[in-house]
Amino acid sequence: NTITLQSDGKILVGGSFTSFNGNTRNRLVRLNSDGTEDTSFYTNLGTGFSFGNVFHVNIQSDGKIVVCGNFLFLNGVARVCLVRLNSDGTQDTSFYTNLGTSFNSTVNEVHIQSDGKILVGGQFTSLNGTTRNRLVRLNSNGTVDTSFYTNMGTAFGNNGINTITLQSDGKILVGGSF
Repeated sequence: NTITLQSDGKILVGGSFTSFNGNTRNRLVRLNSDGTEDTSFYTNLGTGFSFGNVFHVNIQSDGKIVVCGNFLFLNGVARVCLVRLNSDGTQDTSFYTNLGTSFNSTVNEVHIQSDGKILVGGQFTSLNGTTRNRLVRLNSNGTVDTSFYTNMGTAFGNNGINTITLQSDGKILVGGSF
């Protein structure tokens, strides 16, 4: 579903797969620039993502990795639809703590703004029990940027957001089936 190139040339690949090169690799793998697996990354990731898929991966300027999809667990721990990893593949637990109970449905896309804020789009209608219709902006630590949602109004009706990008002037473009 997604391929993301890191600044060091390593490649993150996410999807619905459960193996890579004959080894169990649940939905996310990191490759070296020559295509061989970076096995230390998967060792840190543990058993990987389960009960769902990885749809998109994006990398913050500090090298942390934001992963979204419709998964329910990472390494056997409840991590619903959005998680941030440290650059070595270990979980950034403080980020998830700030998300609270997380999203109530699928997250399709994450986009990192130049100021470090994270745009999140998908099928969800709430985050941590608060109404957030299909698009939300998080601060870089995982807390909700409430001013963004206040300015957005009721937003995106009955269906979800599939893609997000930024124009050079900082304006946000979203696409989907809303």
